[in-house]
Amino acid sequence: MFFFLSQILDFFATPSNVLILMLLVAWGFWILRYRRLAATLGIISTSVLVLAAWTPMGLLALAALENRFPRQSLPTDVSGVIVLGGAVDTHISHDRDALSLNEAGERIVETLVLAERYPQSAIFLSGGGGHLSNDGSLTESELARQALLAGGVEADRITMEEISRNTCENAWETAAALPDNARGAWVLLTSASHMPRAMACFRTTNLTVIPYSVDYRTKSLDDNWPVTASSGLSAIDLAAHEWIGLITYRLAGFTEELFPSP
Repeated sequence: MFFFLSQILDFFATPSNVLILMLLVAWGFWILRYRRLAATLGIISTSVLVLAAWTPMGLLALAALENRFPRQSLPTDVSGVIVLGGAVDTHISHDRDALSLNEAGERIVETLVLAERYPQSAIFLSGGGGHLSNDGSLTESELARQALLAGGVEADRITMEEISRNTCENAWETAAALPDNARGAWVLLTSASHMPRAMACFRTTNLTVIPYSVDYRTKSLDDNWPVTASSGLSAIDLAAHEWIGLITYRLAGFTEELFPSP
């Protein structure tokens, strides 16, 4: 039920969706001759849309997330690397019968780098299908596994779980799947903007994880003006998704920290 409700919330909590819906509602009020209400709603939604598209508002909100867990030097030895799902498009991969990486595909690339850096370490993939309906698509973990195998990683190094559908389920299912004798330090690899939420979830388990952020979307704080309207809207949508996720998980009791620190 939580997963179903989260998908609905995600749609209506996405700023670009909300602003366009507000414009449509404004048009509706105009047609119904509620002209003053229509004009007020139209001005508000248009103004916020312009701010979201052409100011650094979204990028600054995203940068706050990405800067929370900066990269640190990794130890000489680690038990393994935990890679969270989100780097592949399961629907396109299924429909096209070809592996399709999305904007977070750097998670796969960096996993290949760490697999070479730690040739004796295990690699654990966490991510289910994440679908409201079963369309026959492979899970995120299985598609990521195929990508790593194609990149030269040995099959016996890779284990995975294919049940989780959100970040805290990633953490819980990973902790349940890893054997007790593999409870050393693990590198947790996910997108920089997603790392605060991931760390909040993994801190509710008995796993020791070292955050390793990848897939950065922002530059330095003094150089974060969007180049295009689409980049500005994309940034504010992603930032809203993560901030709302942090708040929702805390309110639901899934995590113990609203905005975890290093």
